[in-house]
Amino acid sequence: MFNVVLVEPEIPHNTGSIGRLCLATGSTLHLVQPLGFSLDEKAVRRAGLDYWEKVDVRLWESFEVLRGSQPENARFFFFTTKTDRVYWEEKFLPGDFLVFGRETRGLPEPLLEANAGGCLTIPMQPETRSLNLATAAGIVLYEACRQAAVVK
Repeated sequence: MFNVVLVEPEIPHNTGSIGRLCLATGSTLHLVQPLGFSLDEKAVRRAGLDYWEKVDVRLWESFEVLRGSQPENARFFFFTTKTDRVYWEEKFLPGDFLVFGRETRGLPEPLLEANAGGCLTIPMQPETRSLNLATAAGIVLYEACRQAAVVK
């Protein structure tokens, strides 16, 4: 029961795969516009298989609207290669928001700067620029679930 946030995702296959992850873990998928594709695209449904209709998907005009709709004490974590703070050092709690950026550019710099204390990274070898978005979301979401013991 976590919240996975994709800020301006560009690739429908990744969004569909992350939707399946959310369904498997009882999490909610938040999509922040603009999207680089239509949610009606076959690629989204294909990646989500027959599960897509069961995924709790919420569409937001902007990240500010999403954040403003949540309680003051809602916890948001921003995943980026631009920090040294490793994701497994955080104690995740059910209800946390796990925020990921675009496949090609990650999260916008102003968002990272405004939320520097909540930025986390997935460590990788220096020659690796980044991980696939669905892979990164899966790594972090399942660690959060493991910590909270919410997936049996």
